Amino acid sequence: MNAPIPDLAEAVAAQAAQIPGMYGRVDFSCTPERFTVAPGDRTDLAPEFLTRRPDLLANEEQVARIKAYTMMGDQVADAYAALMPTCGVRRLITMLEEACDRGVASVPAAPPELVRFIAEMERLPSWLDMKLIEQGARVERNAYAHRAPFVIRGGLLATFMNKYSALPMALTGALSNEAAARRVKETATFFTTTVMPGALERHGAGFKAAAMVRFMHSMVRFNILRRGDHWDVKTYGIPIPQVDQMPAGMISIFLLAQNALRHGRTTFTPAERARAELARYRCFLLGLPQALLADTPQGIVDIMLTRHATLRKGFAPICSALVHATMAADLVSGRSLPSRVHAWLEHGFSKMYFVSNFMRGNRQAAAEVGVRLGFFDYLGAAAAYVLIAFRMTVYATAARIPVLSRAADRSLVRKLSRQLADYGHAEFTTSADTCRPAHA
Repeated sequence: MNAPIPDLAEAVAAQAAQIPGMYGRVDFSCTPERFTVAPGDRTDLAPEFLTRRPDLLANEEQVARIKAYTMMGDQVADAYAALMPTCGVRRLITMLEEACDRGVASVPAAPPELVRFIAEMERLPSWLDMKLIEQGARVERNAYAHRAPFVIRGGLLATFMNKYSALPMALTGALSNEAAARRVKETATFFTTTVMPGALERHGAGFKAAAMVRFMHSMVRFNILRRGDHWDVKTYGIPIPQVDQMPAGMISIFLLAQNALRHGRTTFTPAERARAELARYRCFLLGLPQALLADTPQGIVDIMLTRHATLRKGFAPICSALVHATMAADLVSGRSLPSRVHAWLEHGFSKMYFVSNFMRGNRQAAAEVGVRLGFFDYLGAAAAYVLIAFRMTVYATAARIPVLSRAADRSLVRKLSRQLADYGHAEFTTSADTCRPAHA
């Protein structure tokens, strides 16, 4: 059940008293520049949805909820990250890893902030069906093994298209090619890990990865906000608020929901429902509140569009720099012929994916933000498309044949394990020294 708006507003304001080291100097009574409901303002709402903006804004309760979560961090993870000055980052990471692996009781003198952090992640929502989660993961493994490696870069680019939500990433030093490559690989590692068998169980690798991602986000908030005047809350709101985690966590089910509505369906098919529940629980483990995790196609579309309809449009040089660094990032470790061919295919396909899905096919607009498609990009994208379609079709067909389905799934798990090894170990951390001052 969603909290009443007055209670939610109180919870937002209470962050200053609960975690003064992080939020003590934040004025939670202000409405940041990034949030807008003015009829004439340009927002992140895609052109094909512009006519829906008045209706979206007419839902005052939903708009108020999005506004509140624009100023809401992650209470339990933030409180734990706020221990950095006294405990040190390395010790906090070690304790968190131990708590995820063996339980919080195994951590000597575990701070109460860690106890609350783990307890919140261990709390099972009433709607959770782990059998459905495992079914969703099994359905998703085909796409993650064959399509995800080619689209992860292009999908990540979409998160850099708005200066209000992208700035925290720039402040963590993600402008270098090396840092950008690490960011892409860590993102791929997290999502790939969550579709492995049993990954989202209490002691699964996905559960641990979600905890580490939450801690990383909280470290970024702490490192930025503790410097007071170096972050303009009146312009940008809270660094990495809850609403800015929606696009990455819910894009897959947003597309599912759109597809269902286009076909005149108000409910998901069984396979779609399994995929949707996997994404919702993954988001839950990442700290997203129940109020942002709609469970119907129309609800999912409406909450996402309301977020976009209230986020002021803004593209700045920092966005171009992030796009450039991400596109230039070298994601291939080896220099063998197969590695170079894969790099060519991935680069072309990721560009095409970005232009098609996030720039609505507008190549000129894509070029203006730093993504240019050339002849060899088109060729690589076409070859990658054929390869992806062939592989996914083979495994999808095998999954429908009882005598082959188990063998096909085991093959996918092996493929994904090799991919995770190629991505390397994900730290999911950031250094206090990497957060640089920022003014509006």
